[in-house]
Amino acid sequence: MNHARPQISDAQRRAALVTRHLLTPPARAATAEQVADALLALHATDPSSVYLSVAARTAAPSPADLERALYDERTLLRMLSMRRTMFVVPRALAPVVDASTARAVAARERKNLQKVLDEQLGHDARWFAATERDVLAALTALGEATAAQIADAVPALKGQITMAPGKPYETRPRITSRFLGVMAAEGRIRRGRPLGTWASSQFRWTVAEPHPELPADDAKADLAARYLGAFGPATTEDLKWWTGWTVTDTRKALARTPAVAVDLASGPGHALPDDLDLPDDAAPGAALLPGLDPTPMGWRGRDWYLDPAHTPELFDTNGNVGPTVWWSGRVVGGWAQRPDGEVVVSLLTDPGREARAAVDAEVARLTDYFDDIRVRPSFRTPLERRLYEG
Repeated sequence: MNHARPQISDAQRRAALVTRHLLTPPARAATAEQVADALLALHATDPSSVYLSVAARTAAPSPADLERALYDERTLLRMLSMRRTMFVVPRALAPVVDASTARAVAARERKNLQKVLDEQLGHDARWFAATERDVLAALTALGEATAAQIADAVPALKGQITMAPGKPYETRPRITSRFLGVMAAEGRIRRGRPLGTWASSQFRWTVAEPHPELPADDAKADLAARYLGAFGPATTEDLKWWTGWTVTDTRKALARTPAVAVDLASGPGHALPDDLDLPDDAAPGAALLPGLDPTPMGWRGRDWYLDPAHTPELFDTNGNVGPTVWWSGRVVGGWAQRPDGEVVVSLLTDPGREARAAVDAEVARLTDYFDDIRVRPSFRTPLERRLYEG
């Protein structure tokens, strides 16, 4: 009897990626919620990345649609979660993300801040808890407020700590941002509307709505299965990297999913039972994805959609991806927005005439979306810098 594992080619993985990640015009979504559902979580370290990730995957992109989801209906929530990174996730997924990853991140954030407060300011856990209560009371009264406004209402937040003591880059910031960051990580407060445009990194805070608490092991198994549904077939290392879990936790979570063992070009992997007969060819489609987009950041092993020779141009030294150009499930180049608003592209490989025309159409679509907004990634990559500077 033949017990050989199913084999899934790189071409089949690219075919799944294009449709599941909405990277071809027929697959594009109608709403921001549909994009978030498809990708599980949208990277939100740069506020503009969330908007641009959604815009690339919607048929009629509009900043107002994402603002509705984030701030009016609150169907999408910001969370500090996988890999201690800020994400925007569907509200229905928030309890799973909280129990599987965010809860542990929040505990580390609280422990680290409490240590600094105790050592430098003499503030113990009782002070921490009392200040939290004061922040919640102030925000409940104010409705929403900036960090500065909260500090005015809760003067205890104006205390200063020393960062990098003795170093040339030593600073003495207020504790306000770190304290509010811990409360946000624990799901007690959340970011509200930005102060400026949709690309602004300044924002208001509001009290968060509670969500159900789930057992951690159940949540990890749930998230692992959802990851395979959106990003699979994938390897154990891919899931470990994406979640930030230990190897042991990753293997335990995978064992509780319905996934089956498969052979990928890169070695052993996992796929859901419905993914064993994928198409052999990716549908044609171009996309201009922003820095830190969930698709290029979705796997630890990237050779099946990214030529390793292009990695130094498209990633910074810490592994953060810059803006990328895609064609039929492959990264074929990068892009940038210049100070005058022009969107410029550099193709690192020639994908052909049809692809170049499709990329040009995406440049025009993105230019219309930007209008008078200007963005620059927080994590600069060599290609993006050269394109930006002209």
